[in-house]
This record gives sequence, C-alpha cells and structure tokens, in this order.
Amino acid sequence: MTLRPIRRALISVSDKTGLIEFARALADAKVDILSTGGTAKSLRDAGVPVTDVSDVTGFPEIMDGRVKTLHPKVHGGLLALRDKPDHAEAMTKHGIEGIDLLVVNLYPFEATVARGADFDETVENIDIGGPAMIRAASKNHDWVTVVVDTEDYALVLAEMNANKGATTAAARKKLAQIAYARTAAYDTAVSTWLAGELAREGEAEPPRRASFSGHLRQKLRYGENPHQSAAFYATGEKRFGVASATQLQGKELSYNNINDTDAAYELVAEFDPNASAACAIIKHANPCGVALGSSLSDAYKKALACDPVSAFGGVLAFNKTLDGATAEEISKIFTEVIIAPDADEDARRILAGKKNLRLLIAGGLPDANAAGLTLRSVAGGLLVQTRDAGRLTKADLKIVTRRKPSDSEITDMLFAFTVAKHVKSNTIVYAKGGATAGIGAGQMSRVDSARIAAQKARESAEAAGWSEPMTKGSSAASDAFFPFPDGLLVVAEAGATSVIQPGGSIKDDDVIKAADEAGLAMVFTGVRHFRH
Repeated sequence: MTLRPIRRALISVSDKTGLIEFARALADAKVDILSTGGTAKSLRDAGVPVTDVSDVTGFPEIMDGRVKTLHPKVHGGLLALRDKPDHAEAMTKHGIEGIDLLVVNLYPFEATVARGADFDETVENIDIGGPAMIRAASKNHDWVTVVVDTEDYALVLAEMNANKGATTAAARKKLAQIAYARTAAYDTAVSTWLAGELAREGEAEPPRRASFSGHLRQKLRYGENPHQSAAFYATGEKRFGVASATQLQGKELSYNNINDTDAAYELVAEFDPNASAACAIIKHANPCGVALGSSLSDAYKKALACDPVSAFGGVLAFNKTLDGATAEEISKIFTEVIIAPDADEDARRILAGKKNLRLLIAGGLPDANAAGLTLRSVAGGLLVQTRDAGRLTKADLKIVTRRKPSDSEITDMLFAFTVAKHVKSNTIVYAKGGATAGIGAGQMSRVDSARIAAQKARESAEAAGWSEPMTKGSSAASDAFFPFPDGLLVVAEAGATSVIQPGGSIKDDDVIKAADEAGLAMVFTGVRHFRH
C-alpha cells in the first residue's frame, strides 16, 4: 500500500457545496492551497489561507478566464513522477512544485443546456482547463489524489485522518476512475449537444462517433434474474419518470420494477390529463389493462376489468395526482409499484399501510411528443433510434372499407392503436368505451395475438359475470399490417366492429375484401408501431 502525503492542493470548483468546510480541514492539516478566480475569493472571504495560481505561474488569468491553469507550473506539478531523476531535475530547473491533491468540478455545461441557454452562452460553459487538469492528475494517480465530486470530500479527509495526512493507492485509483468517467460524461454531453445543434440545422447523417453516459442512481440487488448483477444509471435527460421520481415508501425497486414502471408511465403519458384521467396496469413490461375515465378511480376500475388476474402484483401508472378514492380501490389487491405525477395526503395515508408497495412521485409526465433516443445493446455494439413519438388524429386515418366507422369507433380505434404502440409485437388490442377489452402481446403470429386477446376477454367476462365479453362491439388495433385475412377474421369472430392497422401488405386487397364481407369498418394509418 503506497501512501502519498498531501502537502499541496489546487482547488478550482464551480459547485461550491461543502467547499469551505473541506478547505478548512485541509488548512488545519497544514496543506498549502492554490486556487483560481471565484474559488479563491470564496476561500479568502471565509478566512482560509489561499495562494492564487497566477502568483505561482507568474502569468495572469487572460481571455475572460479562458486561460489560467494551462501552464507548465500547473501541469508539471500534476504530471511529475517525483521519484524519477529526470522529472525531479526538470522540476528543480523550472521551479515546479508538486501538486498532491487536485479538486476540480467543471463548468456547469449540462445545467446550462438544460435551462435552454443560447449557443454562445453554452459554448462559454464548455470547460477546457478543468478537464485537462483532471486527466493529468488521474494519469498520475500514483502520486496525485484527484476529486471531481463533492461527495468524495469525506473520503479524502477520512484517508488523511487514517494515514497521517496521506492517501492510499487504492483510494487514489478509485478516485481516478471516477474522474475519468466524469470527463468522459462531460465530453459526451458536449458532443451530444453539438449533434443536436447540427440536426436542427439540417444535418441528417448520424454522427460518426457517439458516446453515452450515466450517473449511478441505484445499485440494484440483481438484474432480471438473481444470478445477474445490475445497476440503474440516470443519463441526465430532462424527462419525468423513474429516474426523476421520489420513492415515498416500500421496498427498494428491483431491475424488473424499474423496467415495468418506465413502460407504464410512458404509456399513460400518451393521454392528456386535461382531457381525461388515465390508468395503465403493466405486467412484465406489457399492459394488461389501460383505460380512460371521468376520474382516476373510474379509469383504474375499467383498466382492472380488462384482465384482473394478470393485474395482481402489477405496476400502476396514472396521469394525474393520485387521490384517496383511487388509493382505496388499489388497496383491495396486491400491487408492486404505483407511479404518478403526485399523490394527495389521503392517498399517501391510505397506501402507507401497504408496507411492500412502492409509491413513486415523478413530479410531472414525460412528453410523449418529445424527441429523444432509445438504446439497446447487441454483441459488440449499440442499436440507437429516435423514440417512437408517432401520434395520430382522425385526419390521419384512411378509410378503406365500404362501411365508414362511427365517431365512437374512431375514438376507440385511436385509443387502441395508442395502446398497441406500447405492447410487445406482434400485438392485437381490443378497446371499447375508452378501455382495453383484450390485449394479445408478443406472439410470433398475429393470429395468435388476436386469439389470446379474445380469450382473455372471455375469461374476464366469465369472472365478472357479464353476459358477453367486452370484445363484442369493440374496436381492434394491430401494430403492423395483417399479412393475410386470417388475423382479421379472428378479430371479427371476437366481435370487433372496426379495425385500425397500418396497411401496406401485398395482401391488403384480400384483407379489405374480408373486412367488407364481415361488415367491418377498417382504416389504414400508414404508421407502424413495432416494439421488440
């Protein structure tokens, strides 16, 4: 274990959280502190002894502070191998003193982008000297301790207290990894922003190189299965959801909980809370019930009626503030997770008695129309695509059958097609009265999806004591075209009276003919919603 004493530190930070307390502790340990600009002023105002970097370099800060630490007396002090004779000779010859501790957090570039600053201001918040120093100190972590996160101040002080003012090799290596990850994430943010600027200016080609970064949000107990390790990283994307949510109660979220909750919240965000309350019930990343209602309680009951058996132990998402009446209904069966923009005091009180239930407050709804990227790993690479933000209105529909759909059928078709967008392909969704009547997900054959959805509807009707399943008089949606009439005929047998599908099959004419013979109204969208 190689111990390296900290005698001289350079501190230059934008985020001054905990700065004064940390610097005072260093000063009490007889550490000489160098600093720049606003950091030096903050330390001096707090009575902490500090030396300006310009006094060490003999060169003033110039160009509005763009150039201040890019100097051999700084980088030599960070990069020198103190036990190598020619390095030691160069230090003596050029008056370079070693820097044992570097504390730098970077200009707030990500925050500047997030608040919508203009191009010039954003460029000025790209840090140059900071990353250069961090990389130098990290490369030389055998000699230099580097800190880029305020939460690591305590680690450094604990190391110094335990080792008579020194740090261990293990701690320096860990801090160097954190530092390199920070500069990588920073450069990722800059390159991603520039790619977005180019795209807005008409650049259609994907960037030659792309990088992605994340900050550890939660270390998970395991992944999809207990033998898999896992963690949850936040990317910094400004989008309401699991990453933005505050967990009010319940056990720690699992990998599958997070995946299902994200699926549920993205689905329910499709529905404008100013137009209607909405509820989505998710099981294994697929909806087993979705509904609109006059209230959240109404929407929940209608969603639950679609498949109450599968809903047991599911994940619930709502598009409005969760209220006490809805919480009372939810309490009647076991639920794993609830996510909503907020929850009122009655809902929080009622659900507090469900110790294993996780209640998440997201703070808002994700924008279903917003641009963004989705990523999926493959062997040796990443698949990257824009988010499926395709949405339809009545004006987008092409009626292809002799019978025209009624207004209520069009409303239910659009609802069903929206839900189908969030169901694993191949999928068929039946809907009636603003609620799903049956959902068939993830089958290799679209015919099987149609049959499974109809069977689910029959089972729910029998359990509820209804005279007929909800698929009677429903509207059916298919996420992709019917390649043959067989799937359409199953839909008709289930009792659907109208169908919405993308169209585009070489057998479209045969499918349209079958719809006409069955008395169905059918519309084409020209939009496909595969989800794998």
